[in-house]
Amino acid sequence: MKKPVLKPAQTTRVKSLRGIISAPGDKSISHRALILGALSAGESRIQGLLTASDIGSAANALRQCGVDITITDDGYCQIDGVGIGGLAEPADILDLGNSGTAVRLLMGVTASHPMQVILTGDESLRKRPMKRIVDPLSQMGATVSTAMHGGLPAIVTGTSSPVPMTYQVPVASAQVKSAILLAGLNAPGKTTVIENIPTRDHTENMLKLFGAKVEVVVIEGKTHVTIEGQPELYAQQIVIPGDPSSASFPLVAGLITPDSVVTVKGVGMNERRTGLYKTLCEMGADILIEPGPEVCGEPVATVTASSSSLKGIEVPASRAPSMIDEYPILAVAAACASGKTVMQGLGELRVKESNRLQAIIEGLHKCGVNASSRGDDLTINGCDGVVPGGDGTIITDKDHRIAMAFLTLGLCSKESVTVDDISMIGSSYPQFIPDMNLLGAKINFAS
Repeated sequence: MKKPVLKPAQTTRVKSLRGIISAPGDKSISHRALILGALSAGESRIQGLLTASDIGSAANALRQCGVDITITDDGYCQIDGVGIGGLAEPADILDLGNSGTAVRLLMGVTASHPMQVILTGDESLRKRPMKRIVDPLSQMGATVSTAMHGGLPAIVTGTSSPVPMTYQVPVASAQVKSAILLAGLNAPGKTTVIENIPTRDHTENMLKLFGAKVEVVVIEGKTHVTIEGQPELYAQQIVIPGDPSSASFPLVAGLITPDSVVTVKGVGMNERRTGLYKTLCEMGADILIEPGPEVCGEPVATVTASSSSLKGIEVPASRAPSMIDEYPILAVAAACASGKTVMQGLGELRVKESNRLQAIIEGLHKCGVNASSRGDDLTINGCDGVVPGGDGTIITDKDHRIAMAFLTLGLCSKESVTVDDISMIGSSYPQFIPDMNLLGAKINFAS
């Protein structure tokens, strides 16, 4: 096997950042738009689709299942849907690259089709846990087998008679919820998912947009999401809002870099994705949110971040579902703050693209920041404005968010910060380095 070629990059401290950029299309919503467009009757047209490798992997998998999809470089997408139950059995293995969202959602879709599908991914994705998806899909009548360690490759043998059910998810996971709801599309009757802690609701919103009947009620503090099976989904013309997770990197850069004002347009502001903004404001961040018109049933805003003196706080575990992808960049903000920041309930970070909890701690240590974990909690002692930086190359472990977070940290470090690889950034934010440099950053390829 060939050793992968790494593409290191380095960030040098700058005096200020200024400018206006647009957020790339939301990755979570882009996945769901592709899948539901494929399962609808007629031709769906999507503007602002994220043109990243994760989305490309999902589109290729759907093409292998008989769906005609055209995507242009500027994010325009046309899908000739095959309707619910209309997917064809692929002739080859579905390789989802590094996309956990795509593989789990497609496991849900194919579980209620009478077909057999083999799904795999890159080395990182093959390590991620799939049992949380296997258990509910098996209860609905599918036969799902995984590798011995519980990850990919997985073989899904779908059922022609899916059984609707009520399932209480044991972990706060929008991917698990979405996989069950998508499987329930092809099942007669009602399928209900019960969440102890509400997670991002893009699937519910998108299902409604395409014509499905979805009911969301809170009973005794738990969120019950119910879908009526076997609806007719209708093709749509939609626009994808900007990704708040991607927008978090330039916005935090604006907060931690002196004399800076950074504006990001078109940022999705779904209330189940805004935990980072709430946390940053509690830390003393100067953030201006200017609401705009809804896009694709989702609230959108222009967000401006100005240089701020941040202070350490305690972040409760209950906030984790609304900012689970933003902890690496929050750790950067905490490293630049004064005092101690404690982030609670981060166990889920261990099973992301990398062990993010470990990667954050090891990266901060190399930048001269005192950080430690105890159980599922992360404690960071801030450097009050300027991080030492520069003590060795940050190991990203092929994790795009770790790479982007530490390249951002280099903007306010005494010494430059180098990450070992940026090749995977294209999975979620292909324009990250051009956008950051447009604002005034100095991110260069390292030798």
